[in-house]
Amino acid sequence: MRVPAFRVSPSSSASGAGVGRLMSLASVACLSAALMVLPAEQVRADDAPLPTVASVDLARYAGSWYEITKLPNRFQKQCVADTQAEYRLDGETVRVINRCRTEDGKIDDIKGRAKVVPDSGNSKLKVTFFWPFYGDYWVLALDPDYREVLVGAPDRKYAWVLSRTPTMPQERVDALLQRAQTLGFEASAFVATPQTQPLPAVTPQGAPAAAR
Repeated sequence: MRVPAFRVSPSSSASGAGVGRLMSLASVACLSAALMVLPAEQVRADDAPLPTVASVDLARYAGSWYEITKLPNRFQKQCVADTQAEYRLDGETVRVINRCRTEDGKIDDIKGRAKVVPDSGNSKLKVTFFWPFYGDYWVLALDPDYREVLVGAPDRKYAWVLSRTPTMPQERVDALLQRAQTLGFEASAFVATPQTQPLPAVTPQGAPAAAR
């Protein structure tokens, strides 16, 4: 809020000077009062630190996940349907394979690696497909059965809803989008991913099997 400035006309007389001093004091008093009643500026959700789940069991998280909806991004622009992510534990890192169907019906894939951010409870990872460049992969919501997940980046430009199955009940999708909105993402900007010919799922030991 902009507080209006007070101007005092100059005067050479004593009375004028006295009035000037009184008005200056009045100005200070008014300004102080105005500042006292100004509401404290609220921190917007998209400016606040992005919270994650407390911890992730990577052995249970491993396996195949189907993309249900996402915030559009340039590095998936070739994908038109059937997007799937596969995670496999490999020592202290996680192997990542992303696949999708392109407009000509072919399968596009890209391989990468992820490493856990220290002291994050495995809920924050750094993923690279083109070393040495890394991107953030934060687990923002995860159901107890490791069947559905909301993943995003702290700048709130990237986010995905993933599921162990090619489809999800709409009410569950809406619940995760509402969570995304609460966290400062623009829920209305998410775009659904068609799963017309879902790719076969891979289920490493320790991960929950995909429902058929």
